[in-house]
Amino acid sequence: MGTSASHPENGTTGPGTSGGGTDPATFREFMGTYYTGVTVVTSIDGGGRPHGLTCNSLTSVTLAPPTLLICLGHRSGTLAAIRDSGGFVVNLLHTGGRRTAELFASARADRFDHVGWLPSDGTGLPWLAEDACAIAECRVADTVSCGDHTVVFGRVTRVETGWGSPLLYGMREFSGPAGRGTGLHSGPAPGIPAPHPA
Repeated sequence: MGTSASHPENGTTGPGTSGGGTDPATFREFMGTYYTGVTVVTSIDGGGRPHGLTCNSLTSVTLAPPTLLICLGHRSGTLAAIRDSGGFVVNLLHTGGRRTAELFASARADRFDHVGWLPSDGTGLPWLAEDACAIAECRVADTVSCGDHTVVFGRVTRVETGWGSPLLYGMREFSGPAGRGTGLHSGPAPGIPAPHPA
């Protein structure tokens, strides 16, 4: 079956009609139509200080061995901490975690002073137990530089799941899964240890 160069019924054009590369703003608009879960990626630096940022560039890579990837800007302090520690945590936020998502997307240096978190047994990596519906602890398996970002491959070494619906982001707004409860709660999700005061 052939591919049409244009699709007037939905207002889109086919491949080859743009006449060149796509500018960053247009690409960002395109990606903004793709709904994703919302995560906060956390790690610790060489001095044991916690670092973290909101990240929705999370992808499953392989089940055997369990591996995922995240993409972080080259200048990210969290990326530097991941390089220091050799590990990181992916905190999948529930629908009650919007404030935390916005906090870790900001430039504030005191982010961990405003959330409940605890250091993981053994590694000391930060878990955002109050705001996560699931947590994956990872060991760095590889890194690849691509444009202005670094792709970090993480071998998943531990997973904890709790309850509640995941927080979603798309079309420049937060939401929850259609037809599901909000999952709002004031304490840690069952199955995830109680947080250590930041």
